[in-house]
Amino acid sequence: MQSNFKNMVFSLSLIAVFAAVTLASVYALTKEPISASKQAKQQNAIREVLPLFEYLDEAERVGVSSGDTLLVYRAYGKDEKFVGAAVETVSHTGYSGDIRLMVGFDTEGVIVNYSVLEQRETPGLGTKMVDWFKTETKNQNILGKNPSKDKFAVKKDGGDIDAITAATISSRAFLEAVQNAYFAYSNNKDAVSGATTVVTSGTAENQTSDKR
Repeated sequence: MQSNFKNMVFSLSLIAVFAAVTLASVYALTKEPISASKQAKQQNAIREVLPLFEYLDEAERVGVSSGDTLLVYRAYGKDEKFVGAAVETVSHTGYSGDIRLMVGFDTEGVIVNYSVLEQRETPGLGTKMVDWFKTETKNQNILGKNPSKDKFAVKKDGGDIDAITAATISSRAFLEAVQNAYFAYSNNKDAVSGATTVVTSGTAENQTSDKR
């Protein structure tokens, strides 16, 4: 082809079309495996954070003050008795972006376990959240605690929880995600009777019928 502007535009257009078709084909081929992988990770996380259960009810969507809608998975035992709920939660205030967790609660709203689904925090600092908040060292561990009774904030902010060393922002975001999860848990139909959680400015407070 003769080297002129028209032919150059034509050649570039062909390259662009070829690249677009190639990318579309790759997306089509990988979309289903990626989706299946995410679903498997989600299901594994639910099993990891809940007490032993027989089946899950259909996920319930619960809105929180951040504007997000969280998924609550209610779990039941052999006798169809409610044993707890797993909540897929998020905070948008991480040091490097969103932090997504799966948090499990028992029938009393006590945290059974958590699993980190997504985070892009600083390696060696914020990434420690995967294990930090379930480690029996000083006041790091949140397992066995109830966000309506314990102050789910880092000590620097007057809370009860030790922040990850040199990663206070990541720690605040993690605890915010847990607070959001408790709000969603306490507002599902099987939540502990008489308690509602109010989330304001990243803090969770318990409100009962006789006192606040």
